[in-house]
Amino acid sequence: MHYLKNIKLFVYILAGNLLSLNAAAQVVLEADGPGNTYELINSVFAPGYDVTETPDCAHPDFGRHIDEVMDPDLGIYVFRFHIHVTPDNDRCINFDRQRNEIKSYDKSPANLKAVEGETVEYSWKFKLDSAFQPSTSFTHIHQLKAVGGSEESMPLITLTPRKSSTNSLQLRYAKNTSQTTIKQVALAPFLGNWVEVKEKVLYGEQGSYELQIKRVSDGEILLDYSNKSIRMWKTGASFIRPKWGIYRSLDVPSDLRDEVVLFASFSVREGIPTSVKQVNIRENKALKTYPNPASESVSFEYVLRESDHVTLGIYSLNGKLLKSIVNQKQAGGNYIERVDVTDLSAGTYLVKISSGNLNMSEPFIIHKGYN
Repeated sequence: MHYLKNIKLFVYILAGNLLSLNAAAQVVLEADGPGNTYELINSVFAPGYDVTETPDCAHPDFGRHIDEVMDPDLGIYVFRFHIHVTPDNDRCINFDRQRNEIKSYDKSPANLKAVEGETVEYSWKFKLDSAFQPSTSFTHIHQLKAVGGSEESMPLITLTPRKSSTNSLQLRYAKNTSQTTIKQVALAPFLGNWVEVKEKVLYGEQGSYELQIKRVSDGEILLDYSNKSIRMWKTGASFIRPKWGIYRSLDVPSDLRDEVVLFASFSVREGIPTSVKQVNIRENKALKTYPNPASESVSFEYVLRESDHVTLGIYSLNGKLLKSIVNQKQAGGNYIERVDVTDLSAGTYLVKISSGNLNMSEPFIIHKGYN
């Protein structure tokens, strides 16, 4: 297990380094099975540090409040966030609220910290229990929050279920330090269902914001919001970070119950490339991978300036060879190998192209629904 997670960390770092050359960097966090959950999260969101904010200190008998389970509906491992009405609190710091969240922060890689002028796409899935009970005050499950500056205490964007005469899911926005609800929909269609969230932000004083949530089972759009002219920044901020989990008020504990919120397939993608730029591996070689992410097929394009016997292999994160193509190529042009990946599950893979004593490699993502 430790060996697999070390390989995964290497691939994620490699993905960030190579994709940043293409004016895009993507970080993907996928559950991979029980055990070492905190270590997995930290290896992706802040290697060597801790990005979990859990109530473990107040409730050590329960153990870790984030674990991983196989989900029968998605057919993959997912993250399970636990919160208990008692004795959980907010990290043994605040006792009128409870927090079980993951985030990026100042120790995270640069491509997890949004700065002015960047466009970032966030995507993930979540599932609320069919009997989920929100607070009348706040029950946040996602935030975009500034680090630094005079307005950092108020999240820029918040997604929160709220108890009322008709329970709702609210999208809340704070231009400065006062928050308002900019979109509200009934909570009932979300309960007991996996939903997929896609969020796109142009960060800046003259920014833009888009959010769409659709039910996984039938593709029905449950919440849709877009604003092409909106302030998406905070005064004096160093960067904006995402947070996911469950963070709720204890003002009226009788409103609440012990909850489990499921999350899956976190993705943070910085920069929206207009074209695939060539990554020079050596003076006479080049490798391009597109689309990335992909769902049905991936094309690998490379340049040969001399005749070569070329081997292309696709590998899993544990080093297992999944697909292999061997060809004799002649020098003098671009070669494209288009590989069907419909039989591979969503996740991160590595392509290796070998010719002579030269090896080229690049990570790529399979994320169903991109092609």
